[in-house]
Order: sequence, then structure tokens, then C-alpha cells
Amino acid sequence: MTQFRLSRRLLLGTAPAALVAPALAQPAWPTRPVRVVVPFPPGGLVDVLARSVSQRLSAQLGQPVVVENRAGAGGNIGADVVAKAEPDGYTLLASSLGPLAVNQFIYRTMPFDAQAAFTPITLLATTPKVMCVANARPWRTVGEVVAAAKAAPGRLTGGSAGPGTSLHLALELFKQRAGIDISHVPYRGAAPAVTDLVAGQIDLVIDNVPNILGQIRGNGVRAVAVATEERLPQLPGVPTMKEAGVDFAFGTAFGLVAPAGTPPAIVNRLAELVGAALRDPEIGGRLAEQGAILGGSGPAEFAALIERERRTLEPVIRAAGIRAE
Repeated sequence: MTQFRLSRRLLLGTAPAALVAPALAQPAWPTRPVRVVVPFPPGGLVDVLARSVSQRLSAQLGQPVVVENRAGAGGNIGADVVAKAEPDGYTLLASSLGPLAVNQFIYRTMPFDAQAAFTPITLLATTPKVMCVANARPWRTVGEVVAAAKAAPGRLTGGSAGPGTSLHLALELFKQRAGIDISHVPYRGAAPAVTDLVAGQIDLVIDNVPNILGQIRGNGVRAVAVATEERLPQLPGVPTMKEAGVDFAFGTAFGLVAPAGTPPAIVNRLAELVGAALRDPEIGGRLAEQGAILGGSGPAEFAALIERERRTLEPVIRAAGIRAE
């Protein structure tokens, strides 16, 4: 911590006005409740992340930090609320990167400019993905899945949480990397897709580990590979896609942003406090057990991650012709 030596003149309150003015120009923050908008329904991982971190922030900031769910349009409705809010640190967005990096390539019109509307604060977590197949199918490796798809192009079915969701994008990216054709079956959420996978109604799903880990451990589905650079401690016996011969790694990132123009002092303070909350064993340990890879990076690192996501997924979306109204 930098220390300053104060002169007698400053201590006596006779400092020049130019030295005092900057301090007076910075109002205290926060002096009232802070709202964190989650642009998806309650119960999802980003909602759990936001509520866990918000409880800690309330204690750290001395003000209530309230989570508000504003779902719809792939996250665009809630994100638009924050995009149009005052950049004063009292309205934040906790979201997947859909509204921040992906939806602009999927929706014909957007209510905000995703590349200019927000100030990144910090990465909250990344959820790795795992390919699971129905127990009724004979495949036990990614190689066997790829071989089956090549033998009958378009016959295999892969479920997702809906068009343009991370599960759909993961499936399309896998198809491109493996050079195969698998028919996409969209559902209204990941849960019904997994239900049909357990029942053998579809062949496979590339899902977020926290969503499907219980079914894997309960032998409801068969995990054949994780889409990560290294094996996961939660699934140590499951190889990575790269080990299986497919250059494919994909995860879903969740982060915290503020309206563009939010003062850097507030942004940096939030990044520091959220990082500390994620490092707390009570919060971070519980989330990590579910398969989340915790974040806590600074604003610059999170901004770079958002930009990489845009560059990676735009060509995937274009090639697959993914559109939403």
C-alpha cells in the first residue's frame, strides 16, 4: 500500500483548493442498494453465481446487493436493462457471454450495441462441457461417435437447450472440427434434452458439466469425453477431446459487467471484491464441486475473453446458419 506524508499545512486544513477538489469530486459509492440483473430464469448456474457473490458483496459494501431476474430473448431483455442504465455502479449484469458476444451474430436486430454498451468487470466462472451419449447406444469413445456419424451422415441426433445456446454452439463447433454431420434437436432448456437422452430419444448431448454431472455419476448417461485442455477432477476417468483425436475445447463463461462509462474506480473495486468472494472456500469451493472453474480475473482480462469468444464463434454461427428472431 502506498503511504503519503502529510504536511502540517494539509493536516490543518489549509491545503490549496486544487488539492482538495479531486477528493470532493468523487462521491461515495455505494450509498444505496446495488442491483444485479440476471437475464435468465432463476436456478441456472449464472443465477447461483450471482446470488452467491451478491451475498458476500452486501457484507463488503455495507449496502444490499439485490439480484433481479429479467429473462427473455436469449438474455437480450435483461442485458438491455443494464445497457440503458445510468453508469453509476448501481446496476450490473451477471450473464453468460451470449448477450455480450454471441447474440449479435444470431439475432436479426439487437436492442443495444454489444461491443459498446458494457464495461467488463470480471469473469465469474467457466463451466466446461462434456459429451454424453445415451446408454442405449453402443459408443464408448469419441472415435466411435465420429465413425458412426460418418457412416450415416445426419442420422445421429444431438440435443441442445435451444437454437443459439451454448449447447447448440458446442455441437456445431464439434461437427466442424470433426468433419461430420449430426442433426440438431433443440429443446426449451437443457433439462428436457438430458431427459430425452436418458430415455434414448436422442443420441448425444454436449452439456455443461454441472448440469449433467449427477446423471453421469448415477449412470443415467455415458460420458465419452470432456471439452477441456486437461482432464477434470470431477471426471478423472473421462478423456479430453484432444486425447480422443478431436481438436475441440469449449466452455461457457459467465461474467459481471456494468454499463459503459462506469467509473474505473468502481469497476476495479468490484473486480477486487468479487475475486475475493470467489476465492472464499465457502463460496468457491461449493461451486467448484459442481464442476465450475472459478474466475476472478480483472477487467482487461475479461474484456479480452469476450473478444476471443466473438472471434471464435462468429464463423461457427455463420457456417451453421444459426438465426433467431
